[in-house]
Amino acid sequence: MSASPRLSTLAEGLRGSSILGIAAEVRSLVKTGHDVVDLTVGDFSSKQFRIPQELEDGIVDALRSGESTYPPPNGLETLRQTIRDFYVRRLALTFPLESVLVTAGARPAIYATYRALVDPGDRVVFATPSWNNDYYCAMLGAVPVTVACDASTGFLPTADQLRPLVRGARLLALNSPLNPTGTVFDAEQLLAICDLIVDENDRRGAAERPLYLMYDQVYWMLTTRDAQHVDPITLCPEIAPYVVLVDAISKAFAATGLRVGWAIAPADVIKPMNDVVGHTGAWAPRAEQVAAARFLADHESVDRYMDNMRRESAARLDAAYRGLVTMCADGLPVEAIRPQGAIYVSARFHLRGTTTADGERLATDEDVRRYLLHAAGVAIVPFSAFGAAADHGWFRLSIGAVSVAQIETALRSLRVAISDCVAD
Repeated sequence: MSASPRLSTLAEGLRGSSILGIAAEVRSLVKTGHDVVDLTVGDFSSKQFRIPQELEDGIVDALRSGESTYPPPNGLETLRQTIRDFYVRRLALTFPLESVLVTAGARPAIYATYRALVDPGDRVVFATPSWNNDYYCAMLGAVPVTVACDASTGFLPTADQLRPLVRGARLLALNSPLNPTGTVFDAEQLLAICDLIVDENDRRGAAERPLYLMYDQVYWMLTTRDAQHVDPITLCPEIAPYVVLVDAISKAFAATGLRVGWAIAPADVIKPMNDVVGHTGAWAPRAEQVAAARFLADHESVDRYMDNMRRESAARLDAAYRGLVTMCADGLPVEAIRPQGAIYVSARFHLRGTTTADGERLATDEDVRRYLLHAAGVAIVPFSAFGAAADHGWFRLSIGAVSVAQIETALRSLRVAISDCVAD
């Protein structure tokens, strides 16, 4: 007889993060002396992007003042009030205080949204590529309903694509600016989706559970050029009873390790989300909450930091995009989409079916990724790590941990490695 499994069914079947697996491979190469320009993890290097000085000082001051105990499970009231005021000032959105829940970064807010709204067997609709929705569905036993998106829509879903899928669904998960592509919804595109959700809920009435929208806007302050962030409630106030907004200080302020995020939703949804966060202990640290409240209320410091943050991130995005477009103009099998936000550039390398100078045939996107890592010393992530169908040739390049000079070095190495490949 075979031995009984030692682990739960969930633990036996849950996949590890593909992105973190690639990052571990990169660390191993660096540890053995290889030079790698790491464009993988959606994080920042403190050498390239420091957190705001006011935020750093605020954490130190809070710790020295003894702010080191448990925070309230729903977050310090001062921070929750500051978040309300921040949204009024920046987005012209007003919410009651009981609609704001502070969490240890955006991830617990997303997990709590799933836990509060989705039962096993419920249908969750999301586009691919997108970040981690497939993992959350697996953890909850939900049924993932995916919309395969492509470059023609900026890899963002349209109302026409979603219309046949939302009937009977419990949750629609959207993200803008989008991880992994750095593209954003425009107002017309998002309004059509909002109208679809309102119409679907009107059709259901009180006898059927509603369809909710989880709108992850953690990158909303990092739009570029003329790109304009839009949110569902501003565009369509009627959708407010069905929306969970997810946000954090993590990306805009290069503060991923501080673990301060939040969700804003109807109070009856926030209450069970708060219970989930409380039972898992996914609270943002007290000192960081104190400091975040003080910093977000200091609008002059926020504006000054964001002016520099946008300038520095745009310089890196532009350098990567220009280099890729130049390769394309020179006849190399490369495409790129102009980034509109976040810290990502979408690039397509048409290398499947080619043979390298060492005689290796590249048959899959994984082959291409490993080849570019070892031949060019450039680490990137295929869209398949974000739930997209494999072997379409699209990759995410993240600029948060590198300088413009490092990006230019990576582009030169990529050019050589790509030029060395010969089509069959």
